[in-house]
Amino acid sequence: MIDVQTQALYDFEPVALLLLGGALLALGPVLWVWRRNAGAGAARRLHALTVLTLFLTFDLTLFGAFTRLTDSGLGCPDWPGCYGNASPLGARHEIAMAQSAQPTGPVTHAKAWIEMVHRYLATGVGALIVTLALATWWARRQQRLRPGGEPQVLSPLWPAATLVWVCLQGAFGAFTVTWKLFPAIVTLHLMGAIVLLMLLCIQAVRYQQVAAARRPAVVSSSMRGWLWLGMGLLVVQIAFGGWVSTNYAVLACTEFPKCQGSWWPAMNFAQGFQPWRHLGMDSAGAPIEFASLTAIHYTHRLMAYAVFAVLIVLFLKLRHVPALRTQARWLGGLALLQLATGLGNVLLGWPLAAAVLHTGGAAALATVMTWALCESRVQLGGLPQAPTRRPAFGPQEARP
Repeated sequence: MIDVQTQALYDFEPVALLLLGGALLALGPVLWVWRRNAGAGAARRLHALTVLTLFLTFDLTLFGAFTRLTDSGLGCPDWPGCYGNASPLGARHEIAMAQSAQPTGPVTHAKAWIEMVHRYLATGVGALIVTLALATWWARRQQRLRPGGEPQVLSPLWPAATLVWVCLQGAFGAFTVTWKLFPAIVTLHLMGAIVLLMLLCIQAVRYQQVAAARRPAVVSSSMRGWLWLGMGLLVVQIAFGGWVSTNYAVLACTEFPKCQGSWWPAMNFAQGFQPWRHLGMDSAGAPIEFASLTAIHYTHRLMAYAVFAVLIVLFLKLRHVPALRTQARWLGGLALLQLATGLGNVLLGWPLAAAVLHTGGAAALATVMTWALCESRVQLGGLPQAPTRRPAFGPQEARP
């Protein structure tokens, strides 16, 4: 019988095959974007590739939520392969032995495939981000060598920062497996995915602005303050949501608006928010109290009221800025989606579809908030105001 605990946690023998697979996955999108935008400027091609990478990274975030919510995070108990193989096909015997010992997991054939598909997709996204960094560096070099090029200069700093971040995110993905779903690591892995989406969004908007030779819309300092307030509260709330999910605290309260029949149920905040402890345990190794799970859940719920209120205020305010009306509609719709899926998780017993959509809505909100911040600025000495037309957040740029 195979004991999953004796499996070597890090086995880099299949890493070459995984990297090759990621490169092949990235090759198709790169060739498609470059062919579809043949003859366009470098900024437009980079913008199209960044938007595609952003879309695939968002899909990867959703699939990561699906992996976590189906308890497939330890479907392959080593990293980066599966029992030293590049796919579960080569580990059929080991998986079968582990599944026969524990039929419901953590290692089963289905969970192994879910976990490895997540790793394949992550490798493909990583290859695309490497391509973006290299392509931006090359385009910047060509701009400097060619006089009379585009009026704004492409910067390789954001792609380089994104490349560094995706490497860190890969490391946290490895720790998620090898540290056996340690709650702090899993939450940091989720937050890393959100930051990665934000970095890619910044790149996409900057490339589009260079290609269209336009500036962000001028807004009041009060408006920018509301945007930053919304972003700050949203990031904190996503972190709380990750803590709820990784500690399986969603079902600590199964009614709304009360929790356990009370407006203020018994809660143990000190134990619930101990950052460094194993799953289901406190920092001393004792089983975590139910009151601690209640504290985790209820904190997320109370914070949700504040975040929802700020998002609605932003929706109402941004509607009056012509260049930001698209972002306003997205914020309003996503806020309602989060409300619906959050209530669905509580009242319907944490259904998989609602839980995945709730994570996706949070990721989309962070992306849209980043988009709004990048497309707005406070008036600075004499700079011309941006055109009032609505920016197109996609591969097609508006012409100046």
